[in-house]
Amino acid sequence: MPHTHDFRQVDVFATGPLSGNPVAVVHDADDLDDAQMAAFARWTNLSETTFLLRPTTPDADYRLRIWTPGGELPFAGHPTLGTAHAWLEAGGAPRSAEHVVQECGVGLVTVRRERGSDEGSGEDGGRLAFAAPPLRRSGAVGPEDLAQLARGLRVSVADIEDAAWVDNGPGWVAARLRDAAAVLAVEPDLAAFGGLKIGVVGTYAPGESDAAVEVRAFVPDIGVAEDPVTGSLNAGLGQWLAGGLLPPSYIASQGTALGRRGRVHVRRDADGDVWVGGAAVTTIAGTVTL
Repeated sequence: MPHTHDFRQVDVFATGPLSGNPVAVVHDADDLDDAQMAAFARWTNLSETTFLLRPTTPDADYRLRIWTPGGELPFAGHPTLGTAHAWLEAGGAPRSAEHVVQECGVGLVTVRRERGSDEGSGEDGGRLAFAAPPLRRSGAVGPEDLAQLARGLRVSVADIEDAAWVDNGPGWVAARLRDAAAVLAVEPDLAAFGGLKIGVVGTYAPGESDAAVEVRAFVPDIGVAEDPVTGSLNAGLGQWLAGGLLPPSYIASQGTALGRRGRVHVRRDADGDVWVGGAAVTTIAGTVTL
C-alpha cells in the first residue's frame, strides 16, 4: 500500500534562485525498498534523489541513501549538503551542537554549519560544509585511461596539463586543462567515455572571476550527461589541488555551461582536512506518495 512522505527539493551551491543543483529529499523512508527508491529517482530525473533513514549506528544523526537515475551511489556531495539542510529544516536535532553526522555508503560524513559572506546563502551568510571523505583511489592516471579521457573530452592528450584519480565513491578521474576557457569549450563525446566519470578543471586569471577555477562534471553511465554542480568532485579536486596549485581556500565555479551559477567553497584546514561548502535553499516542500 502506498505511503505518504514529507518531501523537499533543495537547491545546493546556489547563488540565487534556481542557480545551483537540485536534490530531491524523501523523509522517513525506512518503509521503501530498493525498487521503489530506484523508480522514484528515475522519475525525478535529477542527478540525485536521496532517502532519509534511521541510522544503524549511535554515532550518526541519520542515514542516507543516494540514488541517480542509473543506480545508487555510496557518496555524493550536493546530496549530502541538501539532505542535511532538509533534515535540519524538518526539525532534526543533531547530537552535537557543532555538527551533523551522516551515515552513508562510505561511512560517516561530518557536516557543519558555517558563517561567512556568501552570496545567496541566506540573510545571515550561513552555509553548510562537509568534510571530504578519504579518497578510495588517487594518484596518476595510466596511459590507457588518459587516452580514453582525452577521447571523451575531444581534446588531445597534450591538452591535458595534468590528470589524477580523485575517487571518493562515485569513481571520479579529473583532468586539468590550460584554463577556465578551455574547460568551458569542452564538447564531450559521451559515447567515448567507456564508463569513466570525468571531472575537468581550469583556472581563471586574477580578476577574471570571483572564482579561482571553473569545473565541469560528466557522468553519462549513471544517466547524467553533465552534472550542474558537484560536491564530491570538488572535494576530490580540493584534496588534489588545494594548498598546491590552488590556495588552501578558494571558490570553484560550476554550472556555467548549463546556465547555472554554482559556487563551491573549498578549504583545506591546518590539519589537512578538506571542507566543501555552499548554500542550500529549499525550493519545493510538500508530500510525495510512494
